[in-house]
Amino acid sequence: MVTLLGFKTQLRLNNAQRTLLAQHSGVARHAYNWGLGLTKAILDNNKLNPQDKIKFPTAIDLHKWLVAMVKPKNPWYYEVSKCAPQYALRALREAWDRCFKNIGGAPRFKKKGKNDSFTLDGLIKLESRRIKVPVIGWLKTYETLPTGFTPKSITISRTADRWFISFKIEAHLQETPKVVDVVGCDLGVKRLVTLSTGETFEGSKSYKKYEAKLSRLQWLNRRKKKGSNNDKKAQVKIARLHRKIANIRKDTLHKITTYIAKNHGEIVREDLNVRGMMANHKLAKSIGNMGFYEFRRQLTYKCELYGSKLTVVDRWFPSSKTCSNCGQKKDSLLLSARVFSCNCGISLDRDLNASLVLAKAGSCPVTACGVDRADSTTMKQEVDSQPSGC
Repeated sequence: MVTLLGFKTQLRLNNAQRTLLAQHSGVARHAYNWGLGLTKAILDNNKLNPQDKIKFPTAIDLHKWLVAMVKPKNPWYYEVSKCAPQYALRALREAWDRCFKNIGGAPRFKKKGKNDSFTLDGLIKLESRRIKVPVIGWLKTYETLPTGFTPKSITISRTADRWFISFKIEAHLQETPKVVDVVGCDLGVKRLVTLSTGETFEGSKSYKKYEAKLSRLQWLNRRKKKGSNNDKKAQVKIARLHRKIANIRKDTLHKITTYIAKNHGEIVREDLNVRGMMANHKLAKSIGNMGFYEFRRQLTYKCELYGSKLTVVDRWFPSSKTCSNCGQKKDSLLLSARVFSCNCGISLDRDLNASLVLAKAGSCPVTACGVDRADSTTMKQEVDSQPSGC
């Protein structure tokens, strides 16, 4: 069986190519901001004048208006590929769709130098250490590219002073021998992952490690004239450090999720409300430093890749308050209580107890993957009525 995975690598560029990539990202940003301003004006008009309601435009409508209204006044649009503004407007329409469905917030205007990226499609060729893209031509890479297929589209992005190219590749599912059949996986702030087998994995805590250095760089940049060469150099240094912090965190998460997905037949984890947890200003920095969402994203696709089963227990399931030995549930449990003690005589680490409860819940039919919030109360009642867990 074949699945699609993302592949991303750094580009090896000369000054002319860097300029051309910056032009493409600039055109994509200009088209996105123009479309965002226009769609916001349409929404405001529909609010104030319901009788003269204007139909919200699609990505195709936005591109037609862009060609008719914007391109003739800005000839530099013709110096880059036509795909750059097209995909930018498509991304804008998808952002509005997520907003209308209450999945995300309203899209924001993009700033120059922050998250610069653009997408191209067309005639794309792959060789060992270079790739040919429309208009731009051949681009060299530092590492060997996967060959034997042709990607339909590519995305080029910039992080600090480096440019990266990404596209989807075909990957075959790899069935690996499993050491443990069912394992509970509990996430925490003190330790990133605690498994029901007793194994623990520490988070990278890269932000905490480099927080003082980052603060120092930002403090040195406080009085530099905005837009000056010294300001640009300082901004690059800050962006490089942010990139380093993110890379260390992501590398740690990749190693942990690969080990868990390869060696365990079924992984049981909770559906954490990360957004709600981030509202706690005392824990928000530590939670963000761990990367809970990135852990969930990586574990989801790696379980599919290595032939493991991922079971997601409802977020209202009381794994921390339930005893892994007798199944008795506590009414309350303070976050400061790191040792779980029960009337049955058991006393063990709080996170280990939660992972053991999750491991038992994995084979229990009432905690199957995909439980809706509407069914969470029924599920909790069924679990609470079973004194021995399952």
